[in-house]
Amino acid sequence: MASPAKKILIIGGGFSGMSAAIELRKRQFEVDVVEIDPGWRSYGAGISLGGATLRAFRTLGVLDQFLQHGYASDGVDLFLPNGHQVGSLPTPRIAGGDVPGGGAIMRPVLAKILAEATRASGANVRLGCTFTAIEQDADGVTVTFTDGATGRYDLVIGADGLYSAVRAAVMPEAPQPQYTGQAVWRAVLPRPRELERASMWLGPKIKTGVNPVSQDEMYLFVTEDRAENVHVDPARFAPMLSELLAPFSAPLMQQCRALVNEHARIVFRPLESLLVKQPWYRGRVVLIGDTVHATTPHMASGACIGIEDAIVLAEELSAAADRAGDVGQALERFQARRWERCRMVVENSGRLGEIEITGGDKAEHAEIMRATLMALAAPI
Repeated sequence: MASPAKKILIIGGGFSGMSAAIELRKRQFEVDVVEIDPGWRSYGAGISLGGATLRAFRTLGVLDQFLQHGYASDGVDLFLPNGHQVGSLPTPRIAGGDVPGGGAIMRPVLAKILAEATRASGANVRLGCTFTAIEQDADGVTVTFTDGATGRYDLVIGADGLYSAVRAAVMPEAPQPQYTGQAVWRAVLPRPRELERASMWLGPKIKTGVNPVSQDEMYLFVTEDRAENVHVDPARFAPMLSELLAPFSAPLMQQCRALVNEHARIVFRPLESLLVKQPWYRGRVVLIGDTVHATTPHMASGACIGIEDAIVLAEELSAAADRAGDVGQALERFQARRWERCRMVVENSGRLGEIEITGGDKAEHAEIMRATLMALAAPI
């Protein structure tokens, strides 16, 4: 891999893949993006974002769009099920003194923002298309696509998610995603004007919360223990979510319960995690985001670390090109910068889930959250 990368293929048009395209185009790399979904859709309800994610948005150049279409605020309020406030979590203004420390947005809205920025970057985007074969040699990668075309690239970036076909093709020995014993419910509801920032209600075995995603809407999330990862009929979503909220007598939670119906855009997701040991590349194919480090949402940082991957990879590829370095050196530097941060988020989030499932030490839970938030505030 003695030559630098000039022409790059990104397989997967999710948050990580789009971020990689945006950052690489800033540095004048030639970029193709293939995305298997012809509609380039993003499913789901809201997504909570910490200050480190907003910092990454500023780097990408989409922070203003997020602030226009999403919702940003400082701090997270903590309550008992009856509504008694027991504390709050500070959210430092990592993205700058002019930007609140956290926020939330609808997933499809964030996907649209990033898709528009990807198109505007000059990346060549092909929808309804993915790869059928990846063949490497010392000088590059030949990729065959589902539309019958072939392409020759200096580097291929696999950003096709938790059940990555790229990972299966180039790292068949990699571990498979593991179910964690918890699931999360999400729903989209009208935002009461008095709700100005994220809030959580901490029950003995169930945790609920709300976070504004715009001036008019909020999303509700409920985390529950589920011993087995079994299919849940969508027809049962509303009554099952309503039942989970029944023990929470706090007025806002009961307002939410009254609004949970077939119009609430309810999403149910069993929580899975994955951490692939280094190296995260094979030859001239490198994996980023959920393909190598999928985390549960306990630290609200899964999207963050995937977007950061994209930024760091673009930085290292650009630096290698400037110093006439090779692709291998850039990939080594990329994973050296990313491993510990991503490992921390995946493993700490997993430990928080374990503590919740077993009714473990709440002091340990609080300390893990504090230490992880502090670490995420550090530069990438």
